[in-house]
Amino acid sequence: MSVSATTRPKRRAEEDGVDYHFVDDSTFDRMVEANEFVEWAHVFGYRYGTPKAPVKQALRRGSDILFDIDWQGARQVAEKAADDSVRIFVLPPAWSDLSRRLHARAQDSEEVISQRLALGKREIAHWSEFDYVIVNKDFDRAYADLVHIYRGERMKPERNPWLPGFVQGLAEEA
Repeated sequence: MSVSATTRPKRRAEEDGVDYHFVDDSTFDRMVEANEFVEWAHVFGYRYGTPKAPVKQALRRGSDILFDIDWQGARQVAEKAADDSVRIFVLPPAWSDLSRRLHARAQDSEEVISQRLALGKREIAHWSEFDYVIVNKDFDRAYADLVHIYRGERMKPERNPWLPGFVQGLAEEA
């Protein structure tokens, strides 16, 4: 799982380096200028970005990476890695559920929640740019859907460079 950098203040129960890398505006500016992000965007009045170094390190190890980013970031990743990215948009089952979830987590003021809901209406307009859409009506079902998408994508021949040699070996055994 990638860990984004953000200029947003840390909320209660969030841990720097685990939930986000919390940085100030000047640090974020320096990172942008040094081209240290895979993607970055303005979201809900703050900036968020995915640092390149840990992503490159994970890819060198042969690991897959899951990004928790908005449509702007997903668009940037897809432009840079069209053959290697899979975009999944997660929708709430109803607008009232999204509002209830934001209120229930009790991490933001009423003003911030109202702003998030207003911006959310613009965000969901980008659902059709994604490869898959999951409606998060039931968490366990949504998670299972995510796992199915991941497994299906990993089975595509182009994602398995070892496959031609394996098939050739099978043919030679026949």
